[in-house]
Amino acid sequence: MSQQDPEQIVAELRLRGLRMTPQRRAIVMEALAAPGHISAAALARKIEERVPGCNTSTVYRTLALLDEFGVLAHTHFEGGVEYHRAEEAGHVHLTCSRCGSSLSLSSSDVEPLQELLREHHGFAADLSHFEITGVCRSCLESWATIAPGTREGPPPHV
Repeated sequence: MSQQDPEQIVAELRLRGLRMTPQRRAIVMEALAAPGHISAAALARKIEERVPGCNTSTVYRTLALLDEFGVLAHTHFEGGVEYHRAEEAGHVHLTCSRCGSSLSLSSSDVEPLQELLREHHGFAADLSHFEITGVCRSCLESWATIAPGTREGPPPHV
């Protein structure tokens, strides 16, 4: 489905045979209004309080349907799966395993890696559904300024 306003998406889902209950409608509207990424659990907490009969399993099932229909896309993070509007899927996530900070790279930034995998291994990588973990610049710089005998934990991978 192309980028549309939430009401158009609800109408298109109905045309595809999806029954639009008040609970499912609330989930669709809330998921599409969420800035950036949102987990099913966070979405359920937001909706369960104000929509009677809406539970976590309904949220999970509806998000899976929205993903299947191309309205939402998902990314696997260390803490679980999160969803975002499908038209915002053109990026890759870098997450620091030390401080938890995260930044997004455009798909064009990782094209050289994808090309290398394709050329050397015959593998077409889809990097849009998971995060790449490592150590951010700030944590690397902090580690370098700590006296060697006083450092806690293993060194960051470089």
